[in-house]
Amino acid sequence: MKEKEIPKETSAVLLTGKEKRRLFKQGALAVMPLCVAVIPWGLLAGSFAIDAGLDVFQSVAMSAIVFAGAAQLVATGLLKAGIGIVTILLTTFFITSRHLLYSITMRNVISPLSLRWRLGLGFLLTDELFALCGNQSPQRFQPWYALGAGLWFYISWNIATLAGIFAGKFIPNLDSLGLDFAIAATFIAIVVPSIQRWPVLITVLIALVMSVLMAALDIEGGLMIASLTAMLGGYMSERLMGNTLIHGEVTEKQQEEK
Repeated sequence: MKEKEIPKETSAVLLTGKEKRRLFKQGALAVMPLCVAVIPWGLLAGSFAIDAGLDVFQSVAMSAIVFAGAAQLVATGLLKAGIGIVTILLTTFFITSRHLLYSITMRNVISPLSLRWRLGLGFLLTDELFALCGNQSPQRFQPWYALGAGLWFYISWNIATLAGIFAGKFIPNLDSLGLDFAIAATFIAIVVPSIQRWPVLITVLIALVMSVLMAALDIEGGLMIASLTAMLGGYMSERLMGNTLIHGEVTEKQQEEK
């Protein structure tokens, strides 16, 4: 007789306080390297907000509420350039649209949770959290682990941006220190370990080729075109090839389906 599967929310509640703290701590420790890597990025986001004319309270609130590094950098840059609010909203929407894909990917592990868990983890869902938990099966996924990783990254990000806010008030031309390299370095650190499946590799290669091509042709909005093309290519390759690993094995999800 097949054992009845315990809903993820129920299993999370059944955990003892010690087990919850252990999982929370494991998540926080797992995301620590990415917290360190994102410090220069946070410094830039905070200083850019000040340069754009926001006061300290507005800058802190933006980081705490928006909680999206790329969107914050672009939004403050457009705000400083005097671009209208509609254009800023549309631009940041497209930049953060990848989170819709993250949400769809993690739907199987998030949807069984209660509303408070879904709202909390949904708000904390970032590139970094997805890199840690996005490929976990429903059997391996632990909400307390994800909460530890997501919450600790949220705290670290806001501390870094707060430091950038005050640095932006006292250190001129902070962006000239080359801190923007941290943005590329962070995404490389996230993407490279995840290249284990053919669809992911194809997506990365399409994004790489299209980004270089768009930059060489000096096409306005080239980054957006490259991103959308890569997402479409990744989707089509996954439909055609499934989740087969590059070294020929099948993923944990496919094994469960068998």
